[in-house]
Amino acid sequence: MASTIIDSRIFGDMFSDVRMRDVWSDENRTAKYLDIERALAKVQGDLGIIPTEAADEIVKNCELSQIDWVKLKAKTEQIGYPIIAVVNQINANCRDKLGEFCHWGATTQDITDTAAVLQMREGLALVEQDLDEIGDALASLAKKYRDTPIIGRSNLQQATPITFGYKMASILAGIDRHRERLQQLKPRVLMGEFGGASGTLSSLEKGAMETQAGLMKELGLAQPLISWHTVRDTIAEVGAFLGLVGGSLGKIAMDVKLMMQTEVAEVFEPFAPGRGSSSTMPQKRNPISCLYIHANVSVARQHAAALMDAMVADHERSTGPWEIEWVSLPEIFCLMSGALKQTKFVLKGLEVDATRMRANIDITNGLVMSEAVMMGLGPYIGREYAHDLVYDLCRQSITENRPLIEILAAHPEINKHVTRAQLDAMCDPANNLGQAGVMVDRVLAARA
Repeated sequence: MASTIIDSRIFGDMFSDVRMRDVWSDENRTAKYLDIERALAKVQGDLGIIPTEAADEIVKNCELSQIDWVKLKAKTEQIGYPIIAVVNQINANCRDKLGEFCHWGATTQDITDTAAVLQMREGLALVEQDLDEIGDALASLAKKYRDTPIIGRSNLQQATPITFGYKMASILAGIDRHRERLQQLKPRVLMGEFGGASGTLSSLEKGAMETQAGLMKELGLAQPLISWHTVRDTIAEVGAFLGLVGGSLGKIAMDVKLMMQTEVAEVFEPFAPGRGSSSTMPQKRNPISCLYIHANVSVARQHAAALMDAMVADHERSTGPWEIEWVSLPEIFCLMSGALKQTKFVLKGLEVDATRMRANIDITNGLVMSEAVMMGLGPYIGREYAHDLVYDLCRQSITENRPLIEILAAHPEINKHVTRAQLDAMCDPANNLGQAGVMVDRVLAARA
């Protein structure tokens, strides 16, 4: 019976993704244990460290279909770790006690850590795919709305006009930095572990480093320079990376939520009949996906912090911090998979109301163009004086509820220097988008 939000039959596919749950499932984790034991036997058989006959027999019996899950659970609860229980079953299935050569020179943490790295590799591949799709969706929006004016907002107040394409491109630049980070961290974190009891491979009299090198080659992982049983920066780095990705997804969700407010109504999550409706208010259209994104990334950040706590490990084999990873690593991956999935859904079907965006720029009677006016008047009357003058005229516009352009055009200190046509140009949002279009193009070009 499921008891967590990730494994819930009701909520599971809203808070996570089935592909990522499969990566961190008991079945896949145990399959990775078997993959490692199989590879270890093969390599050691080729090196002559264990008998070839034993290697062949072990390889033949490292099959998930042969695992007795009841026995595995019972033995794990008895010992505290599942690796010995898996090795016991492999050994029992081998003929003539050839299974005694299974796990030769390895320690429980070698297999557990390497399995976790193999799972991370699969999980990061899914994250990379999702980031690519999110980047494509943002790029499409940035290109389509490159020149569509929307008000920029500062401290939740209207600031100066930007474009919706610029807004999307700025987020896209961050997503592309995550894609770059992912490529950079792979060589560091996709590194296996095979060190034996205290990490020195003292359990093998000969062929120790050759075994380690061969095992990592067989698994497609980097060979460590030195054992990392209690030096957990690579695991924490993955958590930190996922936390950073979550921050960017949370930014997207936050902006969409705010722009979906009734009083703003500039963009909307994709529509589906009944989606986001209220049990008491039929008119409502709540930002459902954004709510799940926000919740997921908030919890994921706590798991990222927990993975950093797990770095504080004692001596050469730790007493507890290691197990923090067993809890936090699967959950941060699963929660982030849900946030990534919901973000893809929002961006691929985002409904954009360009007319409302322009209308919202105009609701202040032109006050949002005050900076442009100030800079336009600066060459004639000085920037500082222009600032104070325009500030006073903005207050007058608010008090009298009159368009700022009318007050500006009537002021003798202004109309003796500039014409009404010049003022109209200063107050036109389309003329004051700065380098928004250029910046959008730069982001898109860099991505291409």
